[in-house]
Amino acid sequence: MTEVNTSVNLTAKANAPEAAHVDLALLLLRIASAPAFLYHGSAILFGWFGGAGPAVFAASHHWPWVIAYLVGAAQVGGGLAILSGILFRLGAASVFLVMVGAIFLVHLPHGFNVENGGAEYAFAQLLIAGGLLLMGPGRYSLKFLAPPAMHKF
Repeated sequence: MTEVNTSVNLTAKANAPEAAHVDLALLLLRIASAPAFLYHGSAILFGWFGGAGPAVFAASHHWPWVIAYLVGAAQVGGGLAILSGILFRLGAASVFLVMVGAIFLVHLPHGFNVENGGAEYAFAQLLIAGGLLLMGPGRYSLKFLAPPAMHKF
């Protein structure tokens, strides 16, 4: 019985990625995901990049204007947190919640295909945010700049 457990442990260790590879993978996922939220959040919050700004964004969805500011702030703040690693879990949770809203309130009525305005891309970003939320920012982040009490966030 001991031999089987040892054999299973050795196989698991041989197939496990090294910590440096996991940290690099997390950095790549953060770099891939965060700019989309910075871009879309800035378009909503400030009207940058040809965006509508908060008033038009809210009106186009028939939402109160405060929702536009919350969505824009969650995307910009979440994007910055994910990219930098500071307040990372708070940022990933914000992005996760925005994507849940985007999927159910905006994209799902159009189906799955992103070419038709569907939920495909939002669903991918939701899963990335969920994975990042579970894993944390990894070693390659600016988290060390934040006070130690903020590291868990």
